[in-house]
Amino acid sequence: MSAPPDTVLEVSAEEAAAIRAAVLSADLSTLGPGRSLATPTDAADLLAFLLDPEVSDAIYDLPRPFSLDSVGRWIAESEALRQEGRRLLILTRDETGTIVGYSCVSVWPDRSAAELAGALARSRQSGGQGGAGALHSFGWIFDTLGVRMMCLTAALDNVRSAKLIDAAGFVRMGTREAVRPDGTTRTSHYWEVTRDQWKARRG
Repeated sequence: MSAPPDTVLEVSAEEAAAIRAAVLSADLSTLGPGRSLATPTDAADLLAFLLDPEVSDAIYDLPRPFSLDSVGRWIAESEALRQEGRRLLILTRDETGTIVGYSCVSVWPDRSAAELAGALARSRQSGGQGGAGALHSFGWIFDTLGVRMMCLTAALDNVRSAKLIDAAGFVRMGTREAVRPDGTTRTSHYWEVTRDQWKARRG
């Protein structure tokens, strides 16, 4: 399960309320083409996407074991949390309607913080698409949702993600024990970046 950043920011009730409202009103068309919130009718397609180990193996907080029921529950849980201003489960479909990516944005309004998890179809995992998409998503989260901090984790052997996160300017903060939905844990590299750090790096 996602956990808020180790660093604690002072957040007013007004700021937290604004973040909740931003999550509820987020315009996914500004994130990119083919984006939509996951709905119950997406469960079968999302299950097929996640069953590819090249897509899902490195991600600790997915609804394992994968089944139509577990994915359906994840979608329903995500929508309930969206209504509280705490999560966006976003799908990306290509021009044929096939799911080619997902993003799960976990938000802690009272901490002015968010975390991004996600994956691309194996056909899109090379050629720089993942890196460019992640950079755009990080900026979108800061600008659209209004949080002041982001945190990320990656498995110790996930070299590709670690390189991307380092290159994006996130600051390594050691490791943390990431808790899977079944209660087991995975030791993960852990990063944070503030909105000010993010914007300063980009001029």
